[in-house]
Amino acid sequence: MSSTAALPDPAPNTAPSTAPPQSGPADRRRWFALAIVMTAAFMDLVDVTIVNIAIPSISQDMEASVSAIQWITAGYALAFAAGLITGGRLGDIYGRKRLFLVGIAGFTVASALCGLAPNPDILVAARILQGATAALMVPQVLSIVHATFPAHERGKVFGLFGAVVGLGAVSGPLLGALLTEWDLFGLGWRPIFLINLPVGIAGLILGAKFITESKAPRAMRLDLVGVGLVTLAMLMLIYPLTRGHELDWPLWGHLSMVGSLFVFGLLVRHQRQKAIIDGSPLIELSLFRIKSFAAGIAVQLTFGVGLGIFFLVWTLYMQMGLGWSVLRAGTTGIPFSVAVSVAAGISVQKLVPRFGRNVLQAGALLMAAGLLTYIWEAEHYGLAITSWQMAVPLVVMGVGMGLIVAPLTDAILSEVPKEHAGSASGLINTVQQMGTALGLGLVSVVFFGAIGDRLAPQELGPAFVDAFQQSLWWVTGVLVVIFLLMFALPARPKAHVEGEAAGDGPLAKEPALKG
Repeated sequence: MSSTAALPDPAPNTAPSTAPPQSGPADRRRWFALAIVMTAAFMDLVDVTIVNIAIPSISQDMEASVSAIQWITAGYALAFAAGLITGGRLGDIYGRKRLFLVGIAGFTVASALCGLAPNPDILVAARILQGATAALMVPQVLSIVHATFPAHERGKVFGLFGAVVGLGAVSGPLLGALLTEWDLFGLGWRPIFLINLPVGIAGLILGAKFITESKAPRAMRLDLVGVGLVTLAMLMLIYPLTRGHELDWPLWGHLSMVGSLFVFGLLVRHQRQKAIIDGSPLIELSLFRIKSFAAGIAVQLTFGVGLGIFFLVWTLYMQMGLGWSVLRAGTTGIPFSVAVSVAAGISVQKLVPRFGRNVLQAGALLMAAGLLTYIWEAEHYGLAITSWQMAVPLVVMGVGMGLIVAPLTDAILSEVPKEHAGSASGLINTVQQMGTALGLGLVSVVFFGAIGDRLAPQELGPAFVDAFQQSLWWVTGVLVVIFLLMFALPARPKAHVEGEAAGDGPLAKEPALKG
């Protein structure tokens, strides 16, 4: 029996609708649609990395506190994580194209508010709004791809997606550094947000024209209680972590984090009851019966924690610890980003079909090796370290990350039925963003917690170097956990093409989506 057998079948009275044609003008339309949704994903990725590189400039310009610095990034990640499952489900119910367009419009407006924010509080609020609207937009990207392209083409599409991830990582720091350094119209860092306006408007117009609508083949309802429990649980966990260092770790913070575990338990219980009552839970718990999905989700969550810690402390280390300019810090990351892009582009199409999960495990080991090299260099060279000396560990880390990021997405979604595409992609993004938000919260512990208070100016640089090394040891430990979790992934990729050709693939018995 296949691993998807436990999933509920589409309603028998649902009339199948015609799937998008796969040749001729319709074929060109779907590739245009792919370009549009990939651009939106690129915009979201760039927005995260572009903000990281500008954090020190924002902090100096607005005299932001340590907590505000974390919330500029963590607030986005938290709102993003809290809304992604809901965004995926709304796409299933009301149409993925419709929700994509609503999300990209809201993201564009929120970007304008970020660029015009007069103080840290308004900026944090606008970033939370930006994360919430991105949560409507981003889940539809993978859902649209999953619903539009047949299984035998998804390897190529996810390879492109991995390359976009790498390109976003390349462009974000460099674009953020250039826009901040140029100080366009005397706006300082603000153009890093305002640049989203023309891109968002173009995506809105072209998306309305070229994207084909798709929905789940049976009627569903939005689980508002589930939405509330997800949001409450993550707030109770992330908020005390983010504020803990600044408030000297109060008792209420510890109680809140422990209480979040009980709320997560209530969420699981409620979702089980919801599935029995009306078959429309917010989280399709039956998806976790698919081994590839459950294992991949665990890897995604842990991976997000490591990335959340690394990217913020890396930026603070270079700009506030070593005293580098924003442009120098941005260009230092180019070797890493190029390595991610190249490795992601070849991993799905060339390496994974031949070597299976060994490719992902090799990626985890390479990232750990790069981190250990970086720790040695930071200790050996101290404040005299140069950008070219950092290039070696960054390239090794980038290749490792590229080997993980693209094939992991394909592995998680490979056996998910189309009717649950929105829920599944929402969960994928949710757990990664939840991990990222958790990692950003942990920066208070692993980085700021290692820096003493009231340091003399000459002590600041060495303290940042030491805190950076300590943080990298934490990330290395996370990668060891990821390596071990990957043993639960399928040893070999699923042969979708043969299965579907024989009529017994995981998608063979499903009605076509509404086009």
